[in-house]
Amino acid sequence: MAWTILALAASLANASGAQSCQKVVLAGEVSAGQEWKAIFGEGWVFRVLPIDTKKTGPGQPGYSGWDLVVDREQPAGFPDALLLATPPYNSISEREVGTTFGLRAQDAIGWNPRSFRFLSNAAALRESQKLYQLLSREGQLRLAGPEHYNQDTPEARSTRRLMELQRQSSAGEFRILDAHLAPGISDAASYAENWALASRKTPHTFEPVTEPKSAPLGELHWMRFSVTLWLPGAWKAPQELHATRAACP
Repeated sequence: MAWTILALAASLANASGAQSCQKVVLAGEVSAGQEWKAIFGEGWVFRVLPIDTKKTGPGQPGYSGWDLVVDREQPAGFPDALLLATPPYNSISEREVGTTFGLRAQDAIGWNPRSFRFLSNAAALRESQKLYQLLSREGQLRLAGPEHYNQDTPEARSTRRLMELQRQSSAGEFRILDAHLAPGISDAASYAENWALASRKTPHTFEPVTEPKSAPLGELHWMRFSVTLWLPGAWKAPQELHATRAACP
């Protein structure tokens, strides 16, 4: 697989390992087509948003599931703070709980828990959005290799700066506690076979499909979940969230 921004982000994220964080645990549930959100302090909100089901063509099965999003309480637009800090971009990712990129509904719940990172500095979010949009226009969101990253070009410099901003990202975990789904009838993709096997470990209930064309990949109808966020040590979380001191992951 091509060397991507993911490897760079992973190495930069290691810098936060010895620090002290404010740990917050959120809990909720969401149904198909519905949104869930929770404010976690300093103008930030965690959202679980339904995936756009209109992206596929006529006769093709629609997507099912949700995107994990970290955004300002007054939405700051695309891309959000979780997407920016959780590469790879435009590819299968832990930030999307759904039947995208060939995943069946049962595979999606088997990928559990999911780890992600997110920006928690508003200025870093704004700058990262501009860099992402620039790289997207130039077709440089995926890099061919380290020799490209080290070049002295505007695109390579923008990529390095985007990675530097990711040093400021915080860690999170999304865990599915229970789910209702219509299982897909197609075979698991080769890269999803382990998740298919692991799906039995996530409590779930099988239900019929609501749209016959969704049968190959299935449908996600409902899930109950917890979200753990490791926030900067000086973070001012709402009192009702009962933040605790913990080592940063």
